[in-house]
Amino acid sequence: MSSSSSDGDVVGTLRGTVLPLVVTVLVGLAGLAGAWYVFVRSADSLVDLLGFLVVTGVGLLALWVGSRVAGSLVSPYNVAEVAVDGPIARERAGGVPGSATGVGADDVVEQIELADADPAAEALLVKLNTPGGEIVPSEDIRIAAERFDGPTVAYATDVCASGGYDIASGCDEIWAREGSLVGSIGVIGSRVNANDLAERLGLSYEGFTAGEYKDAGTPLKELRPDERAYLQGIVDDYYDQFVETVAEGRDMAPDAVEATEARVFLGSEAHERGLVDELGTRRAVTDALEDRLGESVAVREFEPAHSLRERVSLGAQRATYAFGAGLASALDGDVEGLRFRR
Repeated sequence: MSSSSSDGDVVGTLRGTVLPLVVTVLVGLAGLAGAWYVFVRSADSLVDLLGFLVVTGVGLLALWVGSRVAGSLVSPYNVAEVAVDGPIARERAGGVPGSATGVGADDVVEQIELADADPAAEALLVKLNTPGGEIVPSEDIRIAAERFDGPTVAYATDVCASGGYDIASGCDEIWAREGSLVGSIGVIGSRVNANDLAERLGLSYEGFTAGEYKDAGTPLKELRPDERAYLQGIVDDYYDQFVETVAEGRDMAPDAVEATEARVFLGSEAHERGLVDELGTRRAVTDALEDRLGESVAVREFEPAHSLRERVSLGAQRATYAFGAGLASALDGDVEGLRFRR
């Protein structure tokens, strides 16, 4: 390991063990000395045994206070980690055990902001295993990562696609495994066409709307050519925004981003195309962070609190999601029956 990493190990040891111990001992000794002076030396009428017991009790209390003070002054970690695991939505999806776990964007943003407010968090690691999802929630997570005051590193595990790559593009660096699926820089809009089924059932659609395109995309009616062009225009605008975001975040030409044709690539090809900065394991990521920070890295995962029932449900869902099958999953942003997602 480099000399900077060795120096970092020494700093990390001081941060995590030596300094808290020193602070605890000093506060404890101060408490013992103060208690001895008040209850033994300056109070001649106290029974020696009583004075000894009081001194001992106050000393133990001082040691406890010292440990709390040491914990607040010297943090045992210096890198915050947040995870985006599963399809992205505004709020975390419940789902049936065995289905893909949904990511609550508001929860992730809150954890990033808490990490940013913590002076101990010198860097942010964003772990990504997601096929994407709703557009604005994905953007909210990316913006929170961009606002973090310190180095930010995105680490793709199984899948970092669509909205997940949107988030990654807001980080200073993107790491992936050789077998990770990365990319899908595109937007999809979809609607259910139930017009034929309705006719077979003897159902017809009557819309009472104000505004020519208010019911464009309603499943029970056929799209007119102008409605189709209108809805495709929304998808195109979302796509242009996505391309611009990635091009700016990755310092790439927009043409190079569009040339990916919204495909996903294995990590090795994504690296060749400039979509990924480095390939490696999580250990390689933390080693690189040690070189950047100049000290040993200790990671704390920031995650929202869940009830026991939620934790059991999340565990069952994540077990079946590990293969990265979320590419076909859809979390929706509905506009009169039309779904938009990244």
